[in-house]
Amino acid sequence: MDKEQLIKKWLNNSLSDTELRAFNTLEDADLYKEIIEEAQRFSGSTNARVEAFGVVDKKLVPHKANTINWLRVVTSLAAILVVGFAVFTMLNNDQINAFNTDLAQNEIITLPDNSTVNLNELSELKYNSSKWDENRSIDLKGEAFFDVEKGKRFDVNTEFGKVSVLGTEFNVLSRDGIFKVSCYEGLVLVTYNNSEVKLPAGTEFSLSSGKSTTSGIVISEPYWLKNMSVFENASFKDVVIELEKQYNVRVDYPQDLNVKFTGAFEHNNLENALKSISNPLNLTYAIQNTNEVIIRNGKN
Repeated sequence: MDKEQLIKKWLNNSLSDTELRAFNTLEDADLYKEIIEEAQRFSGSTNARVEAFGVVDKKLVPHKANTINWLRVVTSLAAILVVGFAVFTMLNNDQINAFNTDLAQNEIITLPDNSTVNLNELSELKYNSSKWDENRSIDLKGEAFFDVEKGKRFDVNTEFGKVSVLGTEFNVLSRDGIFKVSCYEGLVLVTYNNSEVKLPAGTEFSLSSGKSTTSGIVISEPYWLKNMSVFENASFKDVVIELEKQYNVRVDYPQDLNVKFTGAFEHNNLENALKSISNPLNLTYAIQNTNEVIIRNGKN
């Protein structure tokens, strides 16, 4: 392995025992180690005091002139610059972790403190892992269920407001103009529009079209974690939109169908889901192919 590869693997702490012995035989190995030590001690707030030239001049001891190998000097300086830049980058770069889910896809994410996030479909989450110990903060678009380990303040930032906890279980939805926070355990602080709301376990906060409401919940976790979509007095159009998202199908239905639906459908069986939304409303359905469904009024 060449010298440059050895240095890169050493910086990444990925050398094998054989490679480490090879690195230690490099002429500049001690110098690289010293750079690392000095870089880690470096602080931008430290001020250096330079003595006057006269004082420094008296300390200088004349040496006998030696022949200088300029090629070696230049090569060493170049190596120092490469290592120094790599160290600076490692010490100062923020490590941003980002996650995205597609249609009908969930993803469970384990955070650096062992808190977990279950990210719902069509959602986006990101956080700075390099500063997690000082700032437990997450940016969320979409919906996610959080199980937070106790510790420092934990913030979830959304387009409509911020949710802050110390350790609890809660769900956040921030999508399509709707901001909803459901607390299942502990206490949640919701900040929005210069206002604050404290949510104890078993309560839910909703913000839609500038109007906020707080209500009670009786379930122990969101329905979507149980692979269910639940509706209360919802328009049939909204039910169809959710069905299309969950099953990646196109639904053809009467556009003048002005009915409300209260109920639920499951996410893992299209036939059962269609029965759940059609039978209570006296509708019929037909699955044309893998991605098309027809729903009609049963009276016709």
